[in-house]
Amino acid sequence: MLNYIFKRLIMMIPILIGISFIAFLLINLAPSDPAEVALRLNEIMPTPEAIESMRQELGLNEPFWYRYFNWLYNVFHLDFGRSFIHRDRFVWDEMIRCLKPTLILATSSFVFTLIISLILGILCAIFANSMFDRILRIIIFLGTAMPSYWLGLLFIWLFANYLDLLPTNGYGSWQNLVLPTITLSFVYISTYIRFIRNNMIENMHNYFIFYARSRGLKERTIILKHVLVNSLQTTITALGMTIPQLIAGSFVVEYIFSWPGLGRLCISAIMNRDYPVIQAYILLMAILFVVCNFIVDVLHLLLDPRLKESGSLS
Repeated sequence: MLNYIFKRLIMMIPILIGISFIAFLLINLAPSDPAEVALRLNEIMPTPEAIESMRQELGLNEPFWYRYFNWLYNVFHLDFGRSFIHRDRFVWDEMIRCLKPTLILATSSFVFTLIISLILGILCAIFANSMFDRILRIIIFLGTAMPSYWLGLLFIWLFANYLDLLPTNGYGSWQNLVLPTITLSFVYISTYIRFIRNNMIENMHNYFIFYARSRGLKERTIILKHVLVNSLQTTITALGMTIPQLIAGSFVVEYIFSWPGLGRLCISAIMNRDYPVIQAYILLMAILFVVCNFIVDVLHLLLDPRLKESGSLS
């Protein structure tokens, strides 16, 4: 087990280095001169003298590899430079400021997704091919196919404009959290209900379920302790990768509901070509995906003894 973890950690090093290189390369592939962009964002006339001065301040006159390793060294010390929009603010400070709202939204969406998916997935498996199951599968199909921005606009029209029940923007109370949470969770709920339902239906026809029924176990015990537990392997792997997806993929929902999180910060940076913020966002989200993928793999191996027996941990 420890040998497997060590090998995976070693394999993560070149992946993270490659991600950092791609993130840094962004500023060099940009069609606009970063120095000119920084000047215009601060409402300074981009004269040749001002551009040259800004290039020296940003270190753009140095060779590429020198700038990359210098930037990478600073990243290890959590220094991503200064924002082009706010020259008096460090990028890391801006990321930390927006991290809390994003984590609140991602956590509430994850919990909501987990609870609703388990309840409806179990019910769909128990009442498979019933009217309830068929109606819910139609809703699941629509939820999977519907984009988050369109769903968010529908919720705003229904719950805010038509029913006047919930606010459409803002941050600070649970009312502000309801619509973004439902919007962000809807697609994932549709996916995981389908996972749980199909896996449980498949496991209901296995021999160990017939054996459990022949022993006289209660149906509730069979469903929860045997069918459900053995049906969660694929779902746990998918749920583990949902965490970074909720954090990195919340920018559309945050923008629609004016939620002051990392996604909204990234959209603002893209619109204003604030390259240091974009670089930091790409790097941190990529690291989050790599780390969560590693944790999910280790957790999956711990929960599935068959992988240990097959030599996956050797």
